[in-house]
Amino acid sequence: MNLPAIGDVYRAKKTIDPYIPRTPLTFSAGLSELLDAQVYLKHDEHLPLGAFKARGGINLLANLSQEERDRGIITASTGNHGQSIASACRLFGAKALIVLPEGANPLKVAAMKTLGADIVFHGENFDQARAHCERLAAEEGYRYAHPANEPLLIAGVATQTLEVVEDLPDVEVIFMPLGGGSSAAGACLVAKSISSNIKVIAVQSESSPGGYRSWKSGRLVEEVNQTFAEGLATASGYEMPQAILKEHLDDFILVSDDEIRRAIGLLIEKAHTLAEGAGAAATAGAVKIKETLKGKKVSITVSGGNITLDQLTEAVKVYQQSP
Repeated sequence: MNLPAIGDVYRAKKTIDPYIPRTPLTFSAGLSELLDAQVYLKHDEHLPLGAFKARGGINLLANLSQEERDRGIITASTGNHGQSIASACRLFGAKALIVLPEGANPLKVAAMKTLGADIVFHGENFDQARAHCERLAAEEGYRYAHPANEPLLIAGVATQTLEVVEDLPDVEVIFMPLGGGSSAAGACLVAKSISSNIKVIAVQSESSPGGYRSWKSGRLVEEVNQTFAEGLATASGYEMPQAILKEHLDDFILVSDDEIRRAIGLLIEKAHTLAEGAGAAATAGAVKIKETLKGKKVSITVSGGNITLDQLTEAVKVYQQSP
């Protein structure tokens, strides 16, 4: 495998700077009081597409050859990655074809269509959509952009963590959500290249624990995939992110879907922040192990804010019912 390195992240930062604004890292008094720590939120939900994935799409398309762009780009997604590829294809003049599972987040589907992507629905979940996407790529000759096993995507999303350590050089713990694993792997690349003392902790739903089980076992494992948080909804780990996580990740936390929903409500009440399920997962993980964070300087990534009204209503209900 051609794994990305820290130099690739710095090159990605230079590539995406003209297109992607730097996102704020803000101190949260409410979460700091709750966790008895110095808590900062990395607000990638402030990006134009409402999610961190935009970083990877631009870095990928900017580095493809004209021949690859002319073939058209195909990918599978539950939403935010698809938005990223659609937006980057529009920017660099390539055709985008996005394969989505039936029942994909309608806000994200509408955004991809607005960005000019062609949409194909297939299967009940991401993994069925991905398998169909790979068949189409082989049959039709599209340039396949794997959602996780792409060095340029990982380097692109890793610029998020590069901004964190630039803004908070003495950060001690970084919490990242994990679905396919690109963002957590990118965080590991950056953090461990700068200081081995920075802990990186990944958080995944226990309803879709394929990434966690793969990390724990040291081999790619397929598990159930039932989480409501579509950005975390993958059935297995992926080779490239898992290779990086195996070497560098400090800890991996599983949280329940209701813990994620409570974190959505918590972010609204304590930090005036609206997050989707995957975007609130890192917060849920920090709350779950808050006893280990006392007095530490902590960065929690809010990776996306593309939540539907139904998801928000259910999250607020769960939060209000929590003790």
